[in-house]
Amino acid sequence: MRFGLILGEALTGLRRNASMVISVVLVTFVSLTFVGAAILMQAQIGTMRAYWQDRAQVAIYMCSSVSTSPGCVGGVATEDQIKAVQAELDGDTLKPLIAKSSFQTADEAYQETLKLVGKDYAGVLTPDQVNAVFKVNLKDQTQSAVIAEAFSGLKGVDEVKDQLEYLDPLFNALTVATYIAVGIAVLMLIAAVLLIGTTIRLSAYARRREIGIMRLVGASNRFIQTPFVLEGVFAAVIGSVLASAAVLLGVHFGVQEYLTKRVAFITTWVGLNEALLVVPVLIGIGVILAALSAGFAIRRWLRA
Repeated sequence: MRFGLILGEALTGLRRNASMVISVVLVTFVSLTFVGAAILMQAQIGTMRAYWQDRAQVAIYMCSSVSTSPGCVGGVATEDQIKAVQAELDGDTLKPLIAKSSFQTADEAYQETLKLVGKDYAGVLTPDQVNAVFKVNLKDQTQSAVIAEAFSGLKGVDEVKDQLEYLDPLFNALTVATYIAVGIAVLMLIAAVLLIGTTIRLSAYARRREIGIMRLVGASNRFIQTPFVLEGVFAAVIGSVLASAAVLLGVHFGVQEYLTKRVAFITTWVGLNEALLVVPVLIGIGVILAALSAGFAIRRWLRA
């Protein structure tokens, strides 16, 4: 009976302030959608980084006829220089760090290059202009600097490249986009909190006589406060549910139906399983912020 009375009061407050409630719902919806997008973007960055760290290689390019680095003053890398690099990779110092390594001759690299650029370049590009290369997969990709230090400046070695360096700009761009989404979400959440507080204050002001009567007949502060808190929570829950639906639809149509078919070089995308994990987070954030905001807003009407 008591719960029914409290619930009825909350619903009455929602009807009286319908326009403000709609504003709260919309602001909560937009802000939590940005929060969900930011969480999923960060998860995508982590997934991509882990995927490429397992597959990225450190490439040790041997000197070609067109190399200009200090270690290539003698021209094309000799067989002895190539064997010296192989011996270093197989040595006791570096071998524990290496998962596997392979060697691609200049002729093999030349043929691979022609496949990429087309046979028309066969008359322009010659095998001796292409670098022979050692491709090294590390057990821990963060140790790539050790490989670079070991071979940089070595005779016959043109340069040492970590393939993850090519992906860093992408990761950095996604991280910046995440920060922007978080910034927008924080501003929108602040707006939502202020709107909820304003809505509750207006509702309390419109029912100030009722509050005074309830206090005179001995109603507790919690009994008076609860309907107002529920007003804010109901509005926030609606906004949170809409934001959750937007996140799920965005992942399904935007990621699974669109990006996975058009961005072929990324094979690991966040899916509905990850999006479903975000849903309770969004609803939880909405409920907690609404309850706290409404609780603080109604306090002034409960002072003795």
